[in-house]
Amino acid sequence: MPIRIDKKLPAVEILRTENIFVMDDQRAAHQDIRPLKILILNLMPQKIVTETQLLRHLANTPLQLDIEFLYMESHQSKTTRSEHMETFYKTFSEVQDQYFDGLIITGAPVEHLPFEEVDYWEEFTQVIDWSKTHVFSTLHICWGAQAGLYYRYGVDKHQMAQKLSGIYPQDVLKEGHLLLRGFDDLYVSPHSRHTEILKEDIVNKTNLEILASGKEVGISILASRDLREVYSFGHLEYDRDTLAKEYFRDLDAGLDPHIPENYFKNDDIHELPCMRWSSSAALFFSNWVNYAVYQETPFEWKSVEDDVSHFGYL
Repeated sequence: MPIRIDKKLPAVEILRTENIFVMDDQRAAHQDIRPLKILILNLMPQKIVTETQLLRHLANTPLQLDIEFLYMESHQSKTTRSEHMETFYKTFSEVQDQYFDGLIITGAPVEHLPFEEVDYWEEFTQVIDWSKTHVFSTLHICWGAQAGLYYRYGVDKHQMAQKLSGIYPQDVLKEGHLLLRGFDDLYVSPHSRHTEILKEDIVNKTNLEILASGKEVGISILASRDLREVYSFGHLEYDRDTLAKEYFRDLDAGLDPHIPENYFKNDDIHELPCMRWSSSAALFFSNWVNYAVYQETPFEWKSVEDDVSHFGYL
């Protein structure tokens, strides 16, 4: 799909070398259609890397997307230049009067902290509350999924014995579900986290559907029946070398990490990792945009009613 973003964003040139159609504002203005408005709350430390990963996967349908990036004003990024944030990102106060068709909330390296001790927690909860009436469908990823479940339902995260890092198999539990349309019965996905969500908490505290899970990873994908809320605990957006970079970063920091599982050939860290999740990633993000956002959001709207499928599609 043509994704409409600031032509000066560093991701633009990377995506164009991959033959991904990126549209600037001038060209988009000549198309007499309403683009889908997608807001990305990027909580990852390497902002440009995450921007590129998500934009790559969003650019996979013929729909036009108008992308904006959001950051937490109550948090100072230590790894991305302030000029980049000021140029390409908006604060919550700048978008709170707008309406968006979709919102993506990324992961964040703050698993070791109780949610309330995260320095931007109060602002984060304001975004969640706002999204209930100003966003049609929200896709939460990794820590963003854990935080969303905790704030919305009181479902807490639980520490794992060791970090879950690698490429793991997951079973599709709801055959034919719109979010997993086109998936094989078994697919693989990167996971990188220290904590997990327990199935019994989801069953006892929410009415969400468990769509995919795996022996090693536990619950992988959850969603509300109207697809207003989607939770993914894996990292389908990751590049081929993302887990490798995380491993070597932790190794250099003296953390003694274990080699990511099912990742390097024969566990040889000098081998190029095999990319085995790109088709599933493309399907997942495309399905979310198509079925959770495009098929459901009206052409013009001012608010969203809870648990409503506007076109009776779901």
